[in-house]
Amino acid sequence: VPLLVYEFIPNGTLYRYIHDQTEEFTITWEISLRIAVEVSGALSYLHSTTSIPIYHRDIKSANILLDDKFRAKISDFGASRYVTIDQTHLTTRVQGTFGYLDLEYFRSSQFTKKGDVYSFGVVFVGLLTGQKPIRSTDTEEDKSLAGYFLRAMKENCLFDMLDAQVLKEAKEEEIITVAMLAKRCLNLNGRKRPTMKEVAFELGGIRASIGPQNCEGIDFVGGNFETGSSSTGAILNAVAFSVDADPLLSNKW
Repeated sequence: VPLLVYEFIPNGTLYRYIHDQTEEFTITWEISLRIAVEVSGALSYLHSTTSIPIYHRDIKSANILLDDKFRAKISDFGASRYVTIDQTHLTTRVQGTFGYLDLEYFRSSQFTKKGDVYSFGVVFVGLLTGQKPIRSTDTEEDKSLAGYFLRAMKENCLFDMLDAQVLKEAKEEEIITVAMLAKRCLNLNGRKRPTMKEVAFELGGIRASIGPQNCEGIDFVGGNFETGSSSTGAILNAVAFSVDADPLLSNKW
C-alpha cells in the first residue's frame, strides 16, 4: 500500500507565533529575520534554481512551518504551478488568500512570479508588526495590512505600528532597511517589485551585517528550549544562496 511520509513539524505554523502569541515562547528579532531569509531563499529556489520554475501562489504565514529549531519550511503546494523557462505569467482563475493576494493578479487573472513576491511582503510585514493581513478596523482603507503599512511608510509613522519585540530588539537602521525592502515587495506595479532572488540576497546581507547569530541551535518543543550557536556565513550559504536548498521545502510537497 503506498504511503505518504511527512516530516514531523513540532512547532506548527508561523501564523501561530505571529498572531496567536503564547507566553511560552516569543519570536525574537533574530529569529524573525532568519525566517525571512529562509523563506525568501526557498522561494528564490522555486523561481530560479529548479529546472522547471514553480510559482507557489499561496504564500502566507499559515503555510510556513517551523521545525524543532524554528527553521522555516514552505508547505501546501496545492495551488502551485509549473511554468516554462520563457513563460512570463499564468492566466488562471484567481486563487489565493485575501490579505496576501497580489492585487495586480486579482484584477488581471494573470499570475507572475512577482505575485509570490507580494505575498512574501505581506508575511514580512506580519513579522515586523505582529498584525494579521486583514485588520479589524472601522476605516476601510486600513483593513488591509499591506495598505496600512504602505500608508504608514508614506506618512513617516512606521514605528507606531511595529511589534513591541521588534522595537525592543532591533536597531532603528535595521528596521528602516527591512521596511524599505518590504515596501518594494508590496509595490502595486509588479514589474517594480524585486525578484525573490534579489530579496533573498538583500536579506542575507542585512542579517550578515548585524553580526553573529545565536538562534540557529534553538530547540523549543513542549515548553522547553535550549540555544546553541553557529556562524552566520554558514547559515546563509546553506539557506539563502545554495542550489541545495531542498530542505527548505516541506516534504508535504
